[in-house]
Amino acid sequence: MRTHIALCIMLSWPSSTAESAGDPQKTPASATQPAAQTQPAVDSRDLRAGDDENKRYFLIGPGDLTKGPAGGFKLLLVLPGGDGSAEFQPFVKHIYENSMPPGYLIAQLVAPKWSDDQATRLVWPTKLSPWEGMKFSTEEFISAVVDDVKKRCKIDATHIFTLSWSSSGPAAYAASLDEKTQITGSLVAMSVFKPDQLPDLKLGKDKSFYILHSPQDKIPIRFAEAARDQLAAAGAKTKLQTYEGGHGWHGDVYGNIRAGIVWLEQQQAPH
Repeated sequence: MRTHIALCIMLSWPSSTAESAGDPQKTPASATQPAAQTQPAVDSRDLRAGDDENKRYFLIGPGDLTKGPAGGFKLLLVLPGGDGSAEFQPFVKHIYENSMPPGYLIAQLVAPKWSDDQATRLVWPTKLSPWEGMKFSTEEFISAVVDDVKKRCKIDATHIFTLSWSSSGPAAYAASLDEKTQITGSLVAMSVFKPDQLPDLKLGKDKSFYILHSPQDKIPIRFAEAARDQLAAAGAKTKLQTYEGGHGWHGDVYGNIRAGIVWLEQQQAPH
């Protein structure tokens, strides 16, 4: 049985940004990083999708990728919140160790830095919310990472999920709704939902969205409720789960993430 590690990782923003309703596109550079943690004994490869230095990601999972499940590994793409940096790797390793059902790999993307201003205002630019000078969108980055992982091992195409929070939530919604997406389910925590900055919500038909939000969050829960309702109306499968404590990872962090992953898996099961 995996050991549960109690953790409270605060990603709250300074009070000076509270008036922006926690808009992740205006996340300041001083956003709190995860607390220092010991590194779990899990294999992690520091890779570049398509040999592009700007497409850095960590592939986290078993050391031998030739011994995966018969149907292929299930894949969780993690887009960290805050500044999206490599410093989130210890937390993501703990997610692998404490939250993931058997048979998964995690690909943790590292947010590219196109400029100092971009790195603090729009951490994960998308096709419809671009940043001048960016060489690719987050949707293209995700697609490149999935393709790169598929070259290394067999992947179960029905179980390609994302985990995002705070600053990365809008990009995860956008990537899940992209016409050419390979994503089948998304867990979005503590983030905004702005459909005017997203592709047609009807592109989410039959996809799954697990939305995790605290009623005490600086980001009003109406964003999470709107995501649940509007995506469901467009044909997606949605669930909104609340937790106590406000903006940040609080309470049973790994249990909450695992519950979301299990729910996403259930939506992929034959009915």
